[in-house]
Amino acid sequence: MKIDLPTPVSVEEIKIDVREIEAILSSPPMNLPPWPEAQVTLKDGRIVYIRSIQESDIRPMLGYLERVMKVEKDFYDIVGVRVYGEVLALLRKRLKDPFTMVGLIDGEWLGFANGRVWDQDVAVSLHTLTFSRRARLGWPMYYAKTYYAMEILKVKEWWSTFESYNGWRMAGLAMAQPTKPFPQYQHELGGAKIFYLTQDMWQGRIKEFCKQTIGDDLNFNVSPEVRAANANFRVPETLDL
Repeated sequence: MKIDLPTPVSVEEIKIDVREIEAILSSPPMNLPPWPEAQVTLKDGRIVYIRSIQESDIRPMLGYLERVMKVEKDFYDIVGVRVYGEVLALLRKRLKDPFTMVGLIDGEWLGFANGRVWDQDVAVSLHTLTFSRRARLGWPMYYAKTYYAMEILKVKEWWSTFESYNGWRMAGLAMAQPTKPFPQYQHELGGAKIFYLTQDMWQGRIKEFCKQTIGDDLNFNVSPEVRAANANFRVPETLDL
């Protein structure tokens, strides 16, 4: 937009270093503690290795998510599109204070969970995705990111929303999450209702309920064998959605 000048000026064009613009557009990050790698034994005996996303994971993930976003079933298309944007935003530095976890079984990427920190009091759940119905990774992946928010960041509240019926049944209904008043409070994912947990709810019943449902707890003493089995990240060859 151009507006006539109210006074004569000596220079009508100013050259700007885009690095100065980037300093304005990207907010300064909070000093977040890292997610410690963990392992969880599933009910079928397999072990899922949950670690933070690495930059080398991103390009293969984006290629796989391009396939996920074309699946017109169980809301995989809209969730796939949004997760694609959130993963790409890690490269482009256009997501405030994110935390992103991948769940691997023998190096195969079968689980995804992410969120971001709103401020010191609130963390926001973004998405949980699993790429194998047999693996039953939804619970451990959602539990891991909730654990990070409530136990490691120690936020006062954890805000979720659910785009699919399966997601709401798993975490919203089973965990008896209440909702914020709507439409006064809206989740950033499409302006949907906010489902939330407080520290009292988490410590009082939800954390133990999650462990009982999964059948195991997060084990932060990852064995050398599990780490070695998941050293090489690979995306699934097929869509098992």
